[in-house]
Amino acid sequence: MRFGKYVLIATASALFALGSAHAQEEVVRIGTEGAYPPFNNLTSDGKLEGFDVDIAQALCDEMKVKCEFITQDWDGIIPALQAGKFDAIIASMSITPERLQQVDFTNKYYNTPPALAVPKDSDIKGVAKEDLAGKTIGAQASTTHFNYSTVTYTDSTVKPYPTAQEYQLDLANGRLDAANDDIIALSQWLDSPDGACCKLAGTITSVDEIHGPGAGIAIRKGQTELRDRFNVAIAAIRENGKYKEINDKYFKFDVYGD
Repeated sequence: MRFGKYVLIATASALFALGSAHAQEEVVRIGTEGAYPPFNNLTSDGKLEGFDVDIAQALCDEMKVKCEFITQDWDGIIPALQAGKFDAIIASMSITPERLQQVDFTNKYYNTPPALAVPKDSDIKGVAKEDLAGKTIGAQASTTHFNYSTVTYTDSTVKPYPTAQEYQLDLANGRLDAANDDIIALSQWLDSPDGACCKLAGTITSVDEIHGPGAGIAIRKGQTELRDRFNVAIAAIRENGKYKEINDKYFKFDVYGD
């Protein structure tokens, strides 16, 4: 009986220790927009999906932490990170000199070029400044695409939008002459029934000072340990095939870029 008592005590202690370990599991809170398919999107039933979301989950798994996702409007996503609402932003955020003044970034986890979309019956023949003279261009506010349009298309009217869906609606309804965004986001929309109105006018050559070297994970200034852990995890999923598995789920080419 005494031996059985000791076994019960040992078993209970082990279960308590296991429960305590689970209770102390490290959580990394990930901020994302949830309105930028195919990278991040909030479905009608409240589920987050997309390339950013799957990459974030793969990185958390590699780091052996639990991901907790928090959606945030794009124009307030950096202030929310700085205020501690989440620990990192994984939302197709380009690494730019301007943003580096506010947050730190990991290495890139993908890099795809910008492009212009126009109505199918448009007389716009290219993406140069003269091609867009006198036209109205839409882009999501506080993005590299809006910044590029503002700096480059000075003979055009550049109109900011809170989300990509809103400029897409205006382009489809004839209230815009063109829209500037990432080529992947534009292409997916153009391949959908909602984007049947329009076509690609061409890709835009990235400008380092505006577009940066690609999309990275933003973290608060000084969080070097978390940044380094993410960098190790990015390299690991590139090496072990998990990145390719996620990439091939969404794209027909490697979006990591050169």
